[in-house]
Amino acid sequence: MSTFLISCGGTGGHLSPGISLAEGLTARGHKVTLLISRKRVDARLIEKYPQFEFIPVAGTGFSLNPVLLLRCLWTQAQGFLFCLRLARFRRPDGIVGFGGFTSAGVALTGWLLGIPVMLHESNRIPGLAIRVLGRLAQRVYLPAGVRLPGVRARRIRHMGMPVRSEIHRLPADEARTALGLDPLQKVLVVFGGSQGSGPLNDFVNARLPALAAEGIQVYCVTGLGKGAAETREFPGKSGVPVRAVFVPFCDRVAELLSAADLVLARAGAGTIAELIRCETPAILVPYPQAADDHQRANASFFERQGGGIVVEQTKMDTLQTEVLDLIFNDWLLRIFRGNLQRMDRANSLDLMLADLEELCASPPPPSATQPQPA
Repeated sequence: MSTFLISCGGTGGHLSPGISLAEGLTARGHKVTLLISRKRVDARLIEKYPQFEFIPVAGTGFSLNPVLLLRCLWTQAQGFLFCLRLARFRRPDGIVGFGGFTSAGVALTGWLLGIPVMLHESNRIPGLAIRVLGRLAQRVYLPAGVRLPGVRARRIRHMGMPVRSEIHRLPADEARTALGLDPLQKVLVVFGGSQGSGPLNDFVNARLPALAAEGIQVYCVTGLGKGAAETREFPGKSGVPVRAVFVPFCDRVAELLSAADLVLARAGAGTIAELIRCETPAILVPYPQAADDHQRANASFFERQGGGIVVEQTKMDTLQTEVLDLIFNDWLLRIFRGNLQRMDRANSLDLMLADLEELCASPPPPSATQPQPA
């Protein structure tokens, strides 16, 4: 049995694979502690997982703004000292970081103390933390075809993002009923990631009557702090009411994505991995201000693999037409679902677990390898 520290806070895209890895490691008898950020979204996401130990760690993201940069350096120093004390006390066999600002302190701690450090990058353009910390790691997990300059090829393994065990495709009518939707009407899910998307929310609010007139239900996850939960009804075809549901947060991802005929979403790696697992076609609108424009790279790969289409935020005036053309095209939706199923053939979690166990296996006790004195 080994002990692991898993750094995975800051966004749902970091926390979700961390929880997935924790599930896999504990199922194999290992001990885990998850290090998260102090952000509100982390506190909300972990509520479903009381079986795990979560520890908030100080830290904020890098910025060129002088004030924010000073704050980053100060909080990162606090986080590093905390991780150093924690690692000396817990003596972990391995440290795993999923990128973001929470990974810096614990990765540096592992390097200084001689603890194996493993990093996982889900985006097709590695983030700043992975690029900087990759040289300290015994292993870096990257998406297929992605390279990381400065890191030797023998330290790289290519695999996708681990997805939580609870996320898998459910029968659509069952999922719709669970979410309070009509099983017989089309469903558009709008999902801006764990923090929501203002432009996607605005699109939905502006187009609700037109979508309802076509018999399309909407389930919109607005993001924490971006509106209260509410349900609206609109007259639809043949007098049948059409429902629109708005929630600030949804931790029922399997039901959410399984209920959808089509998803309108940002292009974070976590969202894409969950779309693939639930075989749900999507229109992706990459967030144009994402670091290194990584969402555009994610979305382009998803589109090339045949999981859906990409609409740039500058072209959102075409979005209603794209939604209507696709959501009623059952033949094309079936093609997309088949492609998504093909994309999910490799079990990234099992591959990662096996590799971690090999890298972090504790040496056998002396009694197992040496004869005992008479």
